[in-house]
Amino acid sequence: MGEARSGAGTSAPTVLRMILGRRLQEMRQGAGASLEDAARALRVKPLTIRRLEKAEVGLKPLYVEKLLQTYGAGQHEIDEFVALAERANEPGWWHAYRDVLPSWFTAYVSLETGAKILHTYEPHYVTGLLQTYQYARAVLRGGFPDESEEDLERRVDLRLRRQSLLVKPDAPTLRVVMEEAVLHRAVGGPEVMRDQIDRLLQVSELEHVSVGIVPFSAGAHVGACAPFTCFRFEEPELPDIVYSEILSASMYLDQRSDVSAHLEAHDRMSLLTSSADSRTLLNRMRKEYS
Repeated sequence: MGEARSGAGTSAPTVLRMILGRRLQEMRQGAGASLEDAARALRVKPLTIRRLEKAEVGLKPLYVEKLLQTYGAGQHEIDEFVALAERANEPGWWHAYRDVLPSWFTAYVSLETGAKILHTYEPHYVTGLLQTYQYARAVLRGGFPDESEEDLERRVDLRLRRQSLLVKPDAPTLRVVMEEAVLHRAVGGPEVMRDQIDRLLQVSELEHVSVGIVPFSAGAHVGACAPFTCFRFEEPELPDIVYSEILSASMYLDQRSDVSAHLEAHDRMSLLTSSADSRTLLNRMRKEYS
């Protein structure tokens, strides 16, 4: 992933492709080859090699084989790497929703699917992984007011399918911090909000999910900003990656300073919450919607 990238025009690498790209870079550097050396072997521009290593383009098996030969890899290692490259080029399950999935968000779904830990901050809405059907439908209708009913249902279905990762045997750890304002925003009406709060109370009991609500009484704090998610992966080849968005663009950040700033903000906001206080607030708000 690049240091920062607008959502417009970004590719959507799978986590496996990102891992293999990193390994290609390590093997090139281990062989003492420059980007120019690798480019000459393929008769391409150095930018093409850089994009391969950054997982910005698919891993062509012929390119991979030639590069590994240039780096002095053995045939067995080459065969294994090429087989992995072919797997990495296979579209993820979300590819079936490409008609309603914005190109800038495809990378997010890939990262979400492959992450081991997710730190999420949401100032406006319940995070997508914890939304109920009716709440998700109301949020998406608000965001896409001119959408056809058919396309809207597909967007909702995609959002709900993403939630399946929370019930997998190897489910990631999800640490959510939300503002109290999220609970006061009556998305879909009182009944929808009651059901949504019930959902939050339910999932907050899961060992791998935490839901912290920053109360209004906390006042100004470091995280009062745009929503963001930090992805951490089990594979040592991959750095932590932060996704953040504004009205007209999204960014994927992997520079250590950027990631550290977001994780520190998440930690500071977490200190403003407690499990008991958050549940008390959720129960109080549920009564207000009765």
